[in-house]
Formats: sequence, structure tokens, C-alpha cells
Amino acid sequence: MTAKDSESVDWIARAAARAKGRRPAYFDDPAIDRLVSLAMALTAEVSVLRERLDTVERLLEAKGGLNRAEIEAYVPDSAAGEERGEATRAYVARVMRGFQQDVEAMANPDPPITDWVEKLAKE
Repeated sequence: MTAKDSESVDWIARAAARAKGRRPAYFDDPAIDRLVSLAMALTAEVSVLRERLDTVERLLEAKGGLNRAEIEAYVPDSAAGEERGEATRAYVARVMRGFQQDVEAMANPDPPITDWVEKLAKE
């Protein structure tokens, strides 16, 4: 998509567009699916804001001032790209940690409390 094409797109309408097919359900309660979807959308927005702030900080540091065109035109070099990638991975890991802990708990559940009681009784 070219810059000219991008100017003619109604991004608000596109954001409200629905995907074809049924929405995937991951939880028994559809409200939880909607809540997770909302959290992931906010996570994506914050991630974009973090990158944009990184751009502003780098331009200010390099030039002492900036304008909107410089922010929009900024392309990070490979070192900056790697830093951003690592920061994004760390951010997503922090956001997803609760889900990751649940997955880990399902893979390695704690033994039932009765196992511990029996072990203590034998000692």
C-alpha cells in the first residue's frame, strides 16, 4: 500500500470490520474471551506507543529537536531494531506471564493436597 493509498483508507471503518467466519472461543465464558481480546488490543496499542516514544527519544537525542515528519519517516537502524525487538519481547512476556503460569500449571500440576498429607503422616 502506498502513502497515497493509505490516505484514502477509512481506518476507523477498517478497525470496526469483522473477520469472516466464527470468532474463536478459548474459554467457556464468552465474556472472558472478550476481556482477553480487549487486553491483547491494549497490549498492542501500548507496544506501538513504546516504539513511537523510542523514536522520539532517539531523534531528540540525535538532533536536539524534531518535527512530526521526522517521527513518521524514522526507520530504526539494526541496533535500534534489535533493542526494540528485545524490549517488545520482554513487554509481551510480562503481559502474558499470568497466562504462561496457567499453561505451566496445567503441564505440571501440583500434587493433590492428600499426597502431602500422606507423606507427612508417614514421617
